[in-house]
Amino acid sequence: MDIFFLLIGLVGLYFGAEWLVSGSSQLALKAGISPLVIGLTVVALGTSAPELAVCLSLNFNESPNAAIGNIVGSNICNILLVLGFSGLVMPLAIHRQVLRKEIPILLLVSLMFVFMLADKRLSLLEGCLLVAGIVVYIASNFRFLGKGSSADNLNGGEPIDKINRSFRYLFFLIIFGLGLLVVGADYFQKGGIGIARSLGVSDAVIGLTVLAFVTSLPELATSIIACLKKQGDLIAGNAIGSSVFNVLAILGITVVAKPMPQVEGIHTQDLIFMVGSVILAGALMMGKLKLGRCKGSAMIVVYILYVVLIVRRP
Repeated sequence: MDIFFLLIGLVGLYFGAEWLVSGSSQLALKAGISPLVIGLTVVALGTSAPELAVCLSLNFNESPNAAIGNIVGSNICNILLVLGFSGLVMPLAIHRQVLRKEIPILLLVSLMFVFMLADKRLSLLEGCLLVAGIVVYIASNFRFLGKGSSADNLNGGEPIDKINRSFRYLFFLIIFGLGLLVVGADYFQKGGIGIARSLGVSDAVIGLTVLAFVTSLPELATSIIACLKKQGDLIAGNAIGSSVFNVLAILGITVVAKPMPQVEGIHTQDLIFMVGSVILAGALMMGKLKLGRCKGSAMIVVYILYVVLIVRRP
């Protein structure tokens, strides 16, 4: 039954996220928002929705360690695997705004997350501060990055698909996507936790590996599609924006819904990799503002090394 729950949950997460991302991004494009802003906000929020559904479900089912592990692992996966794989598939031209503003913001948010976890608990006040942070983040992106036409193409790639769907159709697509995400998350966490626990794996490791990878699949799928359309800004915005959303919005809402009086199982090594992945990505993007195949391969190797270290952890 655990395997059945896992498969059902995976299907629900994938299609729910796909519909949510599709509907949200098309609504944003109809409003004339540029690809970078879409990636940093609308698509980032949509592809982070699985993490929200999974984390809320885990926290209310007395598995806060797995919820925290999911966020830490997802951020590592977003930066090292999603960006790395995208650079491997197609060399990415990076918008200067990503280095000047978004990477520093993600680094600051990651360090704040580490500071909050220092006392091994997350309070209601800390959750409220995180939620307030995501409101400021979204507002700043729309204010400073501005708007553009739906065919904006900052990298010289192909325009994003033309929007022919009605607002009503897109609205219902988003609603159904959200509903399917919630159902899928519930089944997935039941199956995944059940299987891992039967094998003697801790909740934290489950969140850092299995849950983190699966809930990052929407980001990976979105990035692959964006690669085919040569939308480098959308890829970078999606990976970085989703990581910011994971900490500020996903963790914040999860903690506000139910504070975590005791968080265990997240090692210093995990937090170092989370912060280090942001620094590594920023360093590799500097210079010519490109993320090529060699750099992408290096990021993937680092991610594989991290997973091996976790699996072999006593």
